[in-house]
Amino acid sequence: MRQLFYTPEYAKTGDVIPFYNEKTKRFENYYLKNWNSDAPKDLAFHGWYRIVTEDLRTYVETPTKIQGGTGSVICVDGLYHMFYCTFDRDPAAQWARHATSVDLVHWKDIPEEKFGPDGTIYRMSDWRDPFVFWNEEDSCWWMLLAARENGKTERNGCIALCKSKDLSHWTYQKPLYSPHMHQGAYECPDLFCMGDWYYLVFSSYTDGFATYYRMSRSLSGPWIRPERDTFDGRAFYAAKTGTDGKNRYIFGWNPTRGENGWGFDPGTDFGADYKSWNWGGSIVTHQLVQHEDGSLGTRPVESVAEAFTAKKTDSFTPLTGQWTMEAGKASCYAQEGYSAAIGSLQIPEQCCIRASIRYEGTPRSFGLALQVDERFDFGYYLMFEPDFSRIEFRSGLRMYEQGGQMFPYAVEMERSFRMTPGKTYQLELYIQGSLAVLYIDRDVAFGFRMYNWKNRKLGLFAADGGICVKDCEILTEEEK
Repeated sequence: MRQLFYTPEYAKTGDVIPFYNEKTKRFENYYLKNWNSDAPKDLAFHGWYRIVTEDLRTYVETPTKIQGGTGSVICVDGLYHMFYCTFDRDPAAQWARHATSVDLVHWKDIPEEKFGPDGTIYRMSDWRDPFVFWNEEDSCWWMLLAARENGKTERNGCIALCKSKDLSHWTYQKPLYSPHMHQGAYECPDLFCMGDWYYLVFSSYTDGFATYYRMSRSLSGPWIRPERDTFDGRAFYAAKTGTDGKNRYIFGWNPTRGENGWGFDPGTDFGADYKSWNWGGSIVTHQLVQHEDGSLGTRPVESVAEAFTAKKTDSFTPLTGQWTMEAGKASCYAQEGYSAAIGSLQIPEQCCIRASIRYEGTPRSFGLALQVDERFDFGYYLMFEPDFSRIEFRSGLRMYEQGGQMFPYAVEMERSFRMTPGKTYQLELYIQGSLAVLYIDRDVAFGFRMYNWKNRKLGLFAADGGICVKDCEILTEEEK
């Protein structure tokens, strides 16, 4: 069975560095590989890996022998340039680095060109993830970096700016973006132009854990925060963009769980759903959609959207509340109380669930329950909450006393989303094992993980209000 979201054997995908090769007309990206603890030791070389894809779903990878952190790749006069970062431990230091190649596989490092923060504009600490591009307006190369500005408070995370005429010698400039908001560097900076707008993309792990963007009519700012300023939820990080000249895509990683790398896991083992996130997981790629006001949405890439053609219609049986069941439609309305119904089909290991949904009244919450049984307790809940203008993902234990006593991992598993009663929303939920990504109207994405429960059914629910669900189908690949 072909993967929807690339996950290497014995390893996790970290940051993706997109590169579209104009010669071969395909994405020849790179990513940082994080090996699992059970990986054969003769394979476990950490660093940059080249991953070539024809369809943004299936990848062929080769190592580059470059060990370091995130960066960017450009082509100038037939020569490829890689900008990346390295880290010293004693004393601690971070460096921007430069390497060149003629084939995108074999790279020659240029050690004399490494450089760190200046200590004046930028603090002698964070200095990583260089993103390099030619600025036509400024007639020089710009490099953006994850850095920390010298400032009055610890809320000094910024996107640093350096300039060069030759890609070898760089001068320090004032930060491109420095809102004095977060206590950590803005990781994996990325910048692109679409139509009349410039977009500045970065990831942050303080005061919220996500990939964000800002927009401006000019590279000199001001950088506007749109109402929904993320591309996905907590389970989508270090995302960077690339274009094939027709569409622009954003490549991030949906993390796995279970290694307890931060030492936060609860003492009692409640299963992988309640363990902390790992660094790295599986590549998730969204296609970007530009709205009339310049803000951005996300939709599935074509190869994922067209992956499944075998359809089965799900039908539902009421459990609580007053339901009306018709051909292809399930609806309920309760001014108070909880209405629940369960489907007839088992959720496959890899599939797509499609349905349309609308709500009436003022429900506290409504949505889809995943991997549930007739008890309607343990499982997973995609909860639409109009009062909070958000979608929330919850697992069963969160609804019990034990869940309330746990470190609140689930707090950040939410996505801003304004809703209107009576409006119909189209849902597409793509599932690959523990990984799932929901798309709403092919415009809003929300990824998550499901470990503890499987081989169970789909459910519907509404609390203190009503819903109508139509044309609910579970799609799989055609059997050969």
